[in-house]
Amino acid sequence: MTTPPEAWLAANQAALVAALRPVYAALCRHAGKPAPLDAEASGIAQLDPPPAIEALTTQFALSPFERAVLLLCAGVELEGRFAEICAAAHGDPRRSFATFGLALAALPDAHWSALSRDRPLRRWRLVEMAPGDTLTSAPLRIDERILHLLAGVQSSDERLDGVIVPIPLPASVPAWVGDASGSAARALAASDGRVLLTGRSAADRALAAAEALRLAGLLPFLLRAADIPVAAAERELLARQWCREARLVKAGLCVRVCDPAEARILLAFLDRIDVPVLVEAEEATSPEGLAALRVAIPSPSAAERRDVWADSIGGPVAARMNGVLDAVADQFSLDTPTIRSAGAALGLLDPDADGAALGRAAWRIGRAHARRSMEQLARRVEPKADWDSLVLPEAQTATLRQIASHVRQRVTVHERWGFAAKYSRGLGLTALFAGASGTGKTMAAEVLAHTLDLDLFQIDLAGLVSKYIGETEKNLKRVFDAAEDSGAILLFDEADALFGKRSEVKDSHDRYANLEVSYLLQRMEAYRGLAILTTNMRHAIDAAFLRRIRFVVEFPFPDVAERARIWQGVFPPDTPTAALDISRLARLGVAGGIIRNIAMHAAFLAADAAGPVRMAHLLAAARTEYAKLEKPLGRAETAGWE
Repeated sequence: MTTPPEAWLAANQAALVAALRPVYAALCRHAGKPAPLDAEASGIAQLDPPPAIEALTTQFALSPFERAVLLLCAGVELEGRFAEICAAAHGDPRRSFATFGLALAALPDAHWSALSRDRPLRRWRLVEMAPGDTLTSAPLRIDERILHLLAGVQSSDERLDGVIVPIPLPASVPAWVGDASGSAARALAASDGRVLLTGRSAADRALAAAEALRLAGLLPFLLRAADIPVAAAERELLARQWCREARLVKAGLCVRVCDPAEARILLAFLDRIDVPVLVEAEEATSPEGLAALRVAIPSPSAAERRDVWADSIGGPVAARMNGVLDAVADQFSLDTPTIRSAGAALGLLDPDADGAALGRAAWRIGRAHARRSMEQLARRVEPKADWDSLVLPEAQTATLRQIASHVRQRVTVHERWGFAAKYSRGLGLTALFAGASGTGKTMAAEVLAHTLDLDLFQIDLAGLVSKYIGETEKNLKRVFDAAEDSGAILLFDEADALFGKRSEVKDSHDRYANLEVSYLLQRMEAYRGLAILTTNMRHAIDAAFLRRIRFVVEFPFPDVAERARIWQGVFPPDTPTAALDISRLARLGVAGGIIRNIAMHAAFLAADAAGPVRMAHLLAAARTEYAKLEKPLGRAETAGWE
């Protein structure tokens, strides 16, 4: 039965006082002073855990003499009479400290090997030697951490502070994390204390690591592999200090790896560790050459994420949301702490709000949390265009609406109707938007994002392509890994930078280019959301690649009627206009993007003239735009504008 803390503290103090008595008596006898009668400690056998001095003796396999040396140094710090008797034994009032020479002369069962750096007192820095003339005459002091431990006082090792830090124990873990934690805990016992824990979510790995160490009966601590010293001597010192701390408090270490380049230093550090260690890393960054049992944390299903959402906001509130929570959990692949944070934010809303309002708020909060991983890698486009803004032939518009329906009904078809269980390939939603600049490719992506209430991230594919072998794939991997959580629409501009008619391999460059294209298509096909490629030159893309894309939408150059529709809607309702002739404006042979540029330029000219937008402003703007494009502006296009 475990002794209550207050009772244990009192009994530990009594045990320490009792253990100090025979050491003091031995010093008195050596100094020729009257020795007090020894007294046995009472109640020690009944303590659980045992007194600190007994635990230390067992943990570090101290001999009786080494135990007495440790108590001698502790006595000098704790009791004034020890300093006095040391000075008397040395025959010098200034030498009121312990030394190995005094211990060898005064204490029973003395042995010279206790002074060795390989024996526990010095190996584990239980005592420290101040500078002195000789090994036996140098002042000895008990380590501060050890002194506090003997006295039953909670403390930490300042040499580990800020490098190895305690991990807060999670209040609860979801089922998929708990299963991995249990496996890791069993592996810690079965693998000589070495486990590699992998998984896509860093937050779930952290939860699983803390829980695994707890289940193994260890206090969890964290060390980042990047903080391991490069210098061998400093690395050895850190390893030894941690091994001591792990024995003192029965602790387990989690080492977090973020970069494969950290592997060499990590392995050198682990070679010096003889206590349980759990290495936590993403699969792609897991260190090669690590001898450890592997435990992988699976990615949670949408149903499992939904359960965490419901637990965070409460079952009754979740039930009122009319199934929206299912869609939120499926669309945004958030980890457990993020879902709980989002649930807490949702809990701050009016609890009496109707289910539809709560559902919209849950979607908005989930979307805001999910986008964080993408913010540093791509430009987020705020979607404002709607279907009325898009001027396209009916066939193209119908295809875009089909794409939207595929995104909306993905859960129904893939999960409820069983397509995901039956087929492992071709489930990703991919599209190619082909057409000349300004024909509406980016606007169409905006329309889809606006309709589906999803984030749209525009990615410059040309900027991801590298001349160095393997770097393009790494760049693409970073983007798709970050995007997995967001469920966002990905718009890859300039697909021609990577795609081309390269199925015929003529040299190594063609072979690696094919590998890069295949990798991109593979990640697009596996992506949970919608991935869109844009190109100005569909003819430059090999047919073999096109077959792997689910939707191909051609954006034709607008005819006169379509240009008239674009001109009719190009100005915002609050823009003042006067005597604009749409039929004449539609004669300009430009696409929608150029039309918008001309309209905005004309608006600035009109505002500067403090009047409405007129045909003259549009003529001036058109001339500027055509000059930029290095195109001639003929009289046939602008006749009657002035």
